[in-house]
Amino acid sequence: MQMTGKTVLITGASRGIGAEAARVFALAGANVALAARSVNKVQALAEDLGQRAIGVNCDVSDYAQAEAAVQACVQHFGGLDVLIGNAGVIEPISHLADADPAAWGRVIDINLKGVFHGMRAALPVMIAAGGGSILTVSSGAAHGPVEAWSHYCASKAGAAMLTACVDKENRGKGIRAMGLSPGTVATQMQREIKASGVNPVSQLDWSDHIPADWPARALLWMCAPAADPYVGTEISLRDDDIRKMIGLT
Repeated sequence: MQMTGKTVLITGASRGIGAEAARVFALAGANVALAARSVNKVQALAEDLGQRAIGVNCDVSDYAQAEAAVQACVQHFGGLDVLIGNAGVIEPISHLADADPAAWGRVIDINLKGVFHGMRAALPVMIAAGGGSILTVSSGAAHGPVEAWSHYCASKAGAAMLTACVDKENRGKGIRAMGLSPGTVATQMQREIKASGVNPVSQLDWSDHIPADWPARALLWMCAPAADPYVGTEISLRDDDIRKMIGLT
């Protein structure tokens, strides 16, 4: 998949899946905008990736900052072709009856409202240009309850529905909206889950998790015509057939 001349905005790009996606898309020739609260990290990664990459300070829970990130793509690269809604947090892991309401709400602000903010900022730009791809990093937690993850499950379920709504409203305008459920990935989030000691996911071995470049490569594949039959759906990397199509082993 070649992305030469295409511009990609990745939220949560300072580490994990987001940082790997930045590398994968840059290698495919794309202009890449890396957005995160850790501005020093994304700017350093952008420098490593070269002149076709920029780092943008962005807290997705603030709509103005999400809009500014989209406008940075327009100003630096002339438009926006792909939005990857990847920014997400899981801390603090807590049973619902003991949850701190403010901390619980902060996860919703990032994982759910942050996805909406990116979509809302990107859609007018993409529609005016004739189309684009909006890819949301989802989770199995979007579709089933997990102990002590009420905030994460609720936010991911909402983000999956937002992605479906984008498809419902905008497929006819050239927008390709899809979700990606990667399974468990060897990232810092899994270290936080492990440290919690709560629920079966925290008991998994590090070797049970897939490498972060697998979902990154899946996101690149989702921009190709081969993924068109999956527009409006959520792709799971637990599906062996999907892995084979992407070339993951």
